[in-house]
Order: sequence, then structure tokens, then C-alpha cells
Amino acid sequence: MVYRRLGGTDLHVSEIGFGTWGLGGDSYGVTEDRTSLDAIALALERGITFFDTADCYGRGRSERLLGKGLGACRQDVVIATKAGMVSRVQRNFDASHVQRSVEGSLQRLNTDYVDVLQLHSPREDDIVQAVETCGWAGRLVEEGKVGAVGVSVSRPEDAGAFVRAGVRVIQVNFNLLDQRVRASGLLALARAEDVGLIARTPLCFGFLTGRYAGDEAFGVDDHRSLWSIQQRKLWAQGIRRFDTKDEESDIMFALNFCLSYPEISTVIPGMLTPAHVEENCRAAGLPPMDCEALNQLFDTYNEQSFIVK
Repeated sequence: MVYRRLGGTDLHVSEIGFGTWGLGGDSYGVTEDRTSLDAIALALERGITFFDTADCYGRGRSERLLGKGLGACRQDVVIATKAGMVSRVQRNFDASHVQRSVEGSLQRLNTDYVDVLQLHSPREDDIVQAVETCGWAGRLVEEGKVGAVGVSVSRPEDAGAFVRAGVRVIQVNFNLLDQRVRASGLLALARAEDVGLIARTPLCFGFLTGRYAGDEAFGVDDHRSLWSIQQRKLWAQGIRRFDTKDEESDIMFALNFCLSYPEISTVIPGMLTPAHVEENCRAAGLPPMDCEALNQLFDTYNEQSFIVK
């Protein structure tokens, strides 16, 4: 495993992180607790030290499993959780709500602090209040309940307001089919301001693995059922639009693409099983793509459309 500094913090994290959205059992289908705990155990064995979760994942189930799975290894890992997303359509970034969320997260995670607290996907209308709450959350840092304050932004272009307010940890969508992080200038801003970027959806909800056709019958407990078949097919076929290397798997290529940008501190593919952990960890420490290769991939991205209009 390779470790990188998380922006302007004193935290160092594994470049392959563990995304736990799926452990909640209500985003990528039904899960078994034993399998989830086995995946966490193997992640620790493979050197993964960064675990990303949220209070709303499985209504707290993800945090409870993570707290149980980490156990005595708590001091050896970095836990990032989130607060503010009440439902898919409702947000609440009021300071009192965030404080209650943090207290609940600490209890479920069986810890007295989280390394990173992220406000969870503020929308355009939420940004002013969310920026104010980031400032207020400094008291949680002073109390020792939070190590650093970050934001998981809905759109890359929303990050600037938080960076100007002093936030140095930003989570954002980034993958071959969604390179808005570069197009929006966020990569350059992160480099200039020493901001650590956490890349979520590096495998585009699994469609960059090469294992889906896009017309699968996803169940109601799998959020991919909410996307149109046309959109899913476009994503599933997307990896073929790029010149991937024969000696690497699609997964390794997609993860290495993200990690080839030094502004990315860690990628957080979702991991539901030990097999997922094994295959994602294979991308750790790969030689980074050079500037020419990254520019070619960016050009290909700009020449295509990966969103169904």
C-alpha cells in the first residue's frame, strides 16, 4: 500500500480507501454483516487505513459495522464520516443538527473522535449555511471530537466557496467518465491551496469494472435502479471509449487514472466483499500515467458525452 498526505492536515491516508456506502444495504443491494466484516478485516490486512462513511448510510448501519470491524485497530486508521444529508431530497446543515449527527456517529463508530467530519452534499442553496457551519465546526475540533472539517460537494464547482473559507479536505466525484474535477479548475485550486481531494465513484458506480451491460434488473434497494437504462448502458460501454492497457484490468486502469493526479489523496471505491478489497488493492502503487496520457484521456472525455440528455 502507498500512503499520501490528506491536503493541509497532519493525516496520512492509504491511496486506496474503503467506501462504505454499500455496507448499509440500501444502496447497492442487500448485504450480509459477516461478509462486510470480513471485507473490513481484509482491508486492514492489506494496509487500507482510510475508511469513508456517513450517518445516513443504511440509517447508521454502515457506521455500526465499521466501528465493530475496526475494533482495536481504531488508532491505526483514519475515519471520515458525514453529516447533513437527511434523505435524498432533504439536507440540514444547521449547527445543532450537525452536532447531534456527530454525537450519534461517535456512538455508532464506538469511538470518541472522528478524523474527518464532512458536510454531506450541500446543494447550491445550502452553500452559505454550510460555509457558516464549517466555521462553527471548529469548536468540535477544539473539543477533540473531530480532527479536521471537510465537505463532500455535490459538484466540483461548489468547492471554491469552501476552500476560500479555509476547508482543506474536499470529497468529489472523479472518474474517467466524469472529469469535471479537472475541467472546473478544482485540481489546480487544490494544488495551489494544499487541499486534499477524496475521489468518490472512481469506478462510476461499478460500470467502469467491465462487468455490466447496463440493462441489468437492479432491485429497489440498489440506487442504480433510479438511472435510466440508456444512462446505465452509456456508462457500462464508457470504458471502451478509452485506450486501456491490455496488461491491466479495467479496475486497475480506472483507479490508476485517478491516482495519477497527485492532488488526489485517496480514492474510495465501494467495497462489499473481500474479493472487492483484493482487486481494488491491486491498483496501489502502480506507476502513474504521464502527462501526455492524462491529456489524451481528458481530450477523449471532452470529445464524448457520458450523460444522457
